[in-house]
Amino acid sequence: MLARDYIADLAAHGRYHFTTDEAVSAIRSTRSAVQGQLRRLKARGVIAEPVRGFNMIVPAEYRSRACLPAEQFIPQLMDLAGEPYYFALLSAAERYGAAHQRPQVVQVMVQRNRAAIACGQVRVQFIARHDLDRMSVNEVNTPRGVARYSTPEVTALELVGYPNHAGGIANVATVLRDLAPEMRAHALAAAARLSPVSWSQRLGYMLERFAESDLAEALMPVVEEQAQSFTPLRRAAPNAGAGRDATWKLIVNVDIEPDE
Repeated sequence: MLARDYIADLAAHGRYHFTTDEAVSAIRSTRSAVQGQLRRLKARGVIAEPVRGFNMIVPAEYRSRACLPAEQFIPQLMDLAGEPYYFALLSAAERYGAAHQRPQVVQVMVQRNRAAIACGQVRVQFIARHDLDRMSVNEVNTPRGVARYSTPEVTALELVGYPNHAGGIANVATVLRDLAPEMRAHALAAAARLSPVSWSQRLGYMLERFAESDLAEALMPVVEEQAQSFTPLRRAAPNAGAGRDATWKLIVNVDIEPDE
């Protein structure tokens, strides 16, 4: 059996991912010979190798991108690694129709830092959150299986928690305004109790000011019970001379103007 026959058989059975070890075992040739065949298939764009030893078949409709969409291979990669994950931040916001602009990279939350992936035209950035397995997710069917996305409520909290990964605090405000209709107060309160209280302080203030929703009220009990001190709206900005919001125990050290 040649590598091209092995790949054709996988695709015929609806499988589009395989490891180099699996290919060597199935083809029953030397590792160097199999790797040489796989390199030639990669050069022709038939397969891609986003991570060393993990390969995917690239159907004709994705050859111009030289890679499958991230949601069609990240779940399989993370399952192989035995690590939890979910698509997060701006990628999750886009799934819910709330990304103001199409994200330049696909963002994936994981438990520990991982190197970014560059596969053809697809870029994947990993962000670490050690307790992500406690977060609620929604499962979305894809042509290659199921992908996990943070819920709108978890997404909102993480956007204010990781603003540097979300285009800055002003862009976060813009995204929150569009994400708010997808959120539910009881789910937001539950997610907030699993996250740093400073996230609830920032999110409550921004929802109250920009989202024109009553979602902020769901965060008030969390802040009242857990917030021990004032926290800055923007961590990197100076606090000297900044106003204070007593309701959210927030130092308003930056003016936010969401995009229209």
